[in-house]
Amino acid sequence: MNNTLEVKCDVKDMNLADQGKKQIDWAFKDMPVLKAIRERFIKEQPFKGLKLSACVHVTKETAALCTVMQAGGADSLLVASNPLSTQDDVAAALVKYYHMPVYAISGESVDQYKSHIEEAVKFNPDIIIDDGCDMVSMIHEKRPDLISKIIGSTEETTTGIIRLKAMENEGTLGFPAVGVNTSLTKHLYDNRYGTGQSAFDGVMRAANILIAGKTVVVCGYGWCGKGVSMRAKALGANVIVCEVDPLKALEAAMEGYRVMPIAQAAKEGDLFLCVTGDKHVIDVEHLLTMKDGAMVGNVGHFDWEVNVEGLREHTREIKQVRPNLEEYVLNNGKSVYVLCQGRLVNLVAAEGHPASVMDMSFANQALGIEFLVKNKGKLENKLYTLPHEVDVKIAQLKLKSMGIEIDTLTPEQEQYLNSWKID
Repeated sequence: MNNTLEVKCDVKDMNLADQGKKQIDWAFKDMPVLKAIRERFIKEQPFKGLKLSACVHVTKETAALCTVMQAGGADSLLVASNPLSTQDDVAAALVKYYHMPVYAISGESVDQYKSHIEEAVKFNPDIIIDDGCDMVSMIHEKRPDLISKIIGSTEETTTGIIRLKAMENEGTLGFPAVGVNTSLTKHLYDNRYGTGQSAFDGVMRAANILIAGKTVVVCGYGWCGKGVSMRAKALGANVIVCEVDPLKALEAAMEGYRVMPIAQAAKEGDLFLCVTGDKHVIDVEHLLTMKDGAMVGNVGHFDWEVNVEGLREHTREIKQVRPNLEEYVLNNGKSVYVLCQGRLVNLVAAEGHPASVMDMSFANQALGIEFLVKNKGKLENKLYTLPHEVDVKIAQLKLKSMGIEIDTLTPEQEQYLNSWKID
């Protein structure tokens, strides 16, 4: 346990703080929307007197979000939502330069990971930023005594929203939550363009392979899957999409991708990327039928999208080929290469989404918390989407920062669109 300026924390090395500060500053240069929100928060102090626990990937971009919340008056604490995605220099910088308690170490064990989330829970938060619903779940399962104090939470991911929706349907959700992922300025841009680019950034850093000419199998054709498929195609790959939703499968087919069940695609693919948020989408039976030298990775959320644990039972040797690439030599004589132990390849092998994309996502996070605080006591214990006008405002700020102007409706056009009569 480190202690800097009496700030409780658990980070790898405080000597990395100076580099981490440079990283945070660099991210902020490309986050104009979040900077504009920060300036307003500094003046208005909407979170003064409130405690915030954030369980997110500890990167330079999420650090920017946490400092914005802190600037708005929140007493903030940060823990990692993934054991392998932490940028240790950023974690150290938040402690040293922002005096923020951080519990996150890259490569931490599962037990450490859970103990860190417990620290976030023990912080007794009023508001929560979650990524995957791990902290909210832990509070409901182990510390229900805290629920009455909590104003609400925001959730970044599809996986977390699925879990929150299940809690709402069961009547067990104890406070309101904002599903940031359902905002247009989040999923249309972060999920599609951010995931699409960062996924292949991670694959190339981990394995240094050529994508052109390969058959890339994308499991899941939600917004993240759309982005991964689009970037794979742009890099020259032959793309196969696997889906369970008929509408999404039809859309993928209309985009020109081959669509088939994973059992069939398993025999054809060279690179498999799972983008669903579900469990064992690529299962042992699929892994065993893959061609020799096939490579599998996860760009969804938890490390169980690909059943790596089950694959071990059919493996006679595991070789560490590169830092984030393991060769599983199977009992059947073939080899399957696993990226990043089945964890998020874009955050483990690379740096996640570019700051310019996360600018809009984290603007939604910040404004989501503000929405919950402003409406304290008025909301039901259910999952909310931010009002449409918030999406529009974020888009306007982003366009302005890009130097892009757009048209406005004339009074005549506006009247025409709002009337059923033909003049």
